[in-house]
Amino acid sequence: MIENPTVIEADNLSKTFAGGVAAVSGLDLSVPRGVVYGLVGRNGAGKTTLIRMLMGLLRPTGGIGRILGRDLWRSDPSHRQRIGYVSQVHKAHEWMTISELCCYLGHFYQKWDQPYARSLAERFGLPWDRQIGLLSGGQQRKVAILLAFAARPEVLMLDEPAAGLDPIARRELIDETIDVIASVSPCTVFFSTHILSDLERVAEYVGIMDRGRIVTQARLDDLQNRTKRVQVVFNSDAIPTGFEIPGAIRTKAEGPVVTSVVRMVSETQFDELHKRPDLRVNIFPLGLEEIFIDLFGPEARGEFGDMQL
Repeated sequence: MIENPTVIEADNLSKTFAGGVAAVSGLDLSVPRGVVYGLVGRNGAGKTTLIRMLMGLLRPTGGIGRILGRDLWRSDPSHRQRIGYVSQVHKAHEWMTISELCCYLGHFYQKWDQPYARSLAERFGLPWDRQIGLLSGGQQRKVAILLAFAARPEVLMLDEPAAGLDPIARRELIDETIDVIASVSPCTVFFSTHILSDLERVAEYVGIMDRGRIVTQARLDDLQNRTKRVQVVFNSDAIPTGFEIPGAIRTKAEGPVVTSVVRMVSETQFDELHKRPDLRVNIFPLGLEEIFIDLFGPEARGEFGDMQL
């Protein structure tokens, strides 16, 4: 029997809170084994609610979410120990030292790696025998990451893991994530973040969430290759009536210049434009942050066709 390569999935998953606030609406998701999947979206898009439902910490209003083939709302501890989790707001046992907390948690995880936990503490600059309550906020965030990694999970669920970390600590997190997924037993990593430059360094797949749905999910390089900024400059003083750039998602016109964020669907998409003597065409690559701002910034409509995994 061939094992299902999909390890994180959601089928029509929904969550509506009191007062009729729909945080997640009919969301579908499929994440393959052994990849790093980055989830981005504006504040209030539903990212944390989605992760909490997948982790079995919040009961869905409708649909179902699974990690490693099971709904964590109903799963047993032996299944849960295969999954590491860093919440957006982490509350540890503040009276314990890092050493004591690691020894305590080691009883709940079959694959707990105490030497690795100690090594991570040294790499992160964490005092092994200091009480967690005496650590700074950034240091406590590092402890949460250390605990999730030291469990040697098959799946890591990270909700804004770099929140509160300085640039050096964020780089350490990225480096360690790369080491984890390259280990003998590859780990699937699913993380939400608003630091898009970090996501570009480590993520293979990206999902863009808006108004409770994942509106786009694709390989990061595919998303960037298929999304360009195209500028058309006319030789005249005005843009001809009815002119549109093929594949335009969002367009801005000023004087004789039309600028669009474009979804690329063909290598010949702009052949007809290039043939025209009354204009010139400029095509610019976009980074993930530029794509996100162009599609979901204050002036954007957030319209983007699905690119599925």
